[in-house]
Amino acid sequence: MEIKATDVKLLREKTGAGMLDCKNALVKAEGDFAKAERLLKEQGLAAAVDKGGRVTNQGKVFSKVLPDKGVLLELTCETDFVARNSLFLELGGRLVQMVIEQGLTAKTPAMDTIVRETVGRIKENMELRRIAVVSVLSDEVLVDYVHENRIGVLARFRVGSSAVKDNPKVKATLFDCALHIAAFAPIFFSREKVTPSFLKEQEEIYAKQVEGMGKPANVLAGILKGKLNKMFAEVCFLEQPFIKDDKRSVARVLADLGKEAGGAIEAVDFVYMKLGDVHG
Repeated sequence: MEIKATDVKLLREKTGAGMLDCKNALVKAEGDFAKAERLLKEQGLAAAVDKGGRVTNQGKVFSKVLPDKGVLLELTCETDFVARNSLFLELGGRLVQMVIEQGLTAKTPAMDTIVRETVGRIKENMELRRIAVVSVLSDEVLVDYVHENRIGVLARFRVGSSAVKDNPKVKATLFDCALHIAAFAPIFFSREKVTPSFLKEQEEIYAKQVEGMGKPANVLAGILKGKLNKMFAEVCFLEQPFIKDDKRSVARVLADLGKEAGGAIEAVDFVYMKLGDVHG
């Protein structure tokens, strides 16, 4: 009997089994959709259906940098054993390549289908959670860093010339900046990027802390300003003490490096992605 392509597609979407497996099941079931689904379950090919509700808090953050863009991608699974599985690693690489080749900025139904197919093969739930894509201009450098497969960083910098870009010390310092972001997880890029709501909340907290000090208003204002500056140095990337030299801020390190290398070096932005952290 003739098996409609739409039925094969629907069975594939519902079970996560491969296209050929779905077609064979429908043929064997003589077109009976429910019977075909049962056959796939009996053969262990519809694993995604039964496993879909299970928690995926293991996995890996994948990264790739090209001359014009960089990609971070979070792919999760249930166990760290599967996170090291070659099929899982191949899946992550394939998804990153899809993002690059198709110019994607978010996951698509086609990507979810590919994930479900691998779930059917490995027999463990997986989820493509996030994708981050950063475009790079001709005068910029993009550096990636992945820490123990769980934290991924893309850090973008503007450089004065190709000579500066190729300077070994510049390359090493920019890599250290990406490492710094992974280690210290700054919430904001700079104080100018601090959200009004976050700033307002901190100002109210510090104002409450100083109101009972019994000091003149101008002194209290100075104390309040000092507390805010300390807060900026804790949460803003550019103002944090540099990981390799805590006597200088990140911004100061880059400014000094630019003078030494003979061209301006400026941090532009960054992306921080932590496995399992929906806010990261």
